[in-house]
Amino acid sequence: MNAEADSVSAAAEAEARAVREAAARARASRARRLMLAPWLCTIGFFLLWEAACRIFGVSSYVLPTPSDILDAIVAYWWPLLFHSFHTLWMTTAGFVIAIVFGLVLGLALGASRFVHAGVYPLLVGFNAIPKVAVVPILVIRFGVGWLPAVLTAFMISFFPIVVNVATGLATIEPEVEDVLRALGARKLDIMLKVGVPRSLPYFFGSLKVAITLAYVGSVIAEYNASRNGIGNLMARASADFNVPLLFAALIALAVLGIMIYAVMAWLERRMTGWAQRSQFAA
Repeated sequence: MNAEADSVSAAAEAEARAVREAAARARASRARRLMLAPWLCTIGFFLLWEAACRIFGVSSYVLPTPSDILDAIVAYWWPLLFHSFHTLWMTTAGFVIAIVFGLVLGLALGASRFVHAGVYPLLVGFNAIPKVAVVPILVIRFGVGWLPAVLTAFMISFFPIVVNVATGLATIEPEVEDVLRALGARKLDIMLKVGVPRSLPYFFGSLKVAITLAYVGSVIAEYNASRNGIGNLMARASADFNVPLLFAALIALAVLGIMIYAVMAWLERRMTGWAQRSQFAA
């Protein structure tokens, strides 16, 4: 009987081990596919672009091929690198200011109905103003340089942070608030110990949106009111009808945006991994 029980136990352990190994192989295969997916899609997109331009004979002054853009990147690598770093630090400066301002104002809006009712319409109205129309005002006040770009990046990116932080605080269930008050918690305790952790997924999700908007703001300002940056490089390339360089600048801007977006996504996974339970979580 003991020998038979041991054999049954060994068979069950071997079967469980095989199931675990199969699941590990499936997860590894799925992870490899997810890692390859963006590269395959990007390569396929550029190959399709190249083929379409060559098949239909599209002029490089209308739409350059990826090979023409690559030649421009090689030929102008130093200006692209220099202006990219200039745009990166101006965008980062405006984005950091937007994070601080948006977090403080979002907490105020989520914590006070009076502040929400009074300030939120002003924020919506300000956000509706095209920021390209504000750039000339900034140039008149601060002159041509780095400050208009930083301020434009800030103004265009803080609104999603404010809205998402306030929304996170507003999702606290009334039942939870009633229980905490019954246990002696003050409103500040509820906000700090329940509201702030609840709003973290909203906050980090908004950062991924805000950083792309910050790039838009800095490039708009550089295009109109700066001597450096990708926006200024694009303006000069447009004036010279250097379309491949113009697209090379766009590619550089896209690479910068992907890099900083990846940083924000990594921070979100590190800080709010506990909130991502669904297999559909980004």
